[in-house]
Amino acid sequence: MSNFKIDEARLEDIPALVGLLAELFSIEADFKPDTAKQIKGLQLLLQATDRSVIKVARDSKNAVVGMVSAQLVISTAQGAPSAWIEDMVVSSSFRGGGVGRALLQAAQDWSMEKGATRMQLLVDTENQPALDYYQHLGWESTQLQARRLFF
Repeated sequence: MSNFKIDEARLEDIPALVGLLAELFSIEADFKPDTAKQIKGLQLLLQATDRSVIKVARDSKNAVVGMVSAQLVISTAQGAPSAWIEDMVVSSSFRGGGVGRALLQAAQDWSMEKGATRMQLLVDTENQPALDYYQHLGWESTQLQARRLFF
């Protein structure tokens, strides 16, 4: 499928982005959809244009069919910014047509423009299709394991 375009999300895209996040969180055991929290998080990302971006894929009718967010952190290992990739999701009806690859490339282009030398992401260890997808695209596994603490 090549009938899509990639651009930056806008505030008016938030309802569609919340829908995509619900689709993503339905397959990730660690997260549950919470519309109010997702709206707040998306607004924060869209307002922090110096250090974050949300790239979206739009179909021929301009509907949002995929998204990826990137945020900059400083990597002492790299001695440079690194991009943290989150919320990578393509609507199930648009998977397999290059949308995800294009979104990740757009995030990489943005990251490189911001001086980042690495991108990183978390992937659900029970989501074999996602694990296979990132391996297919050349993403490397690490020996690191994520931990979290809520407060």
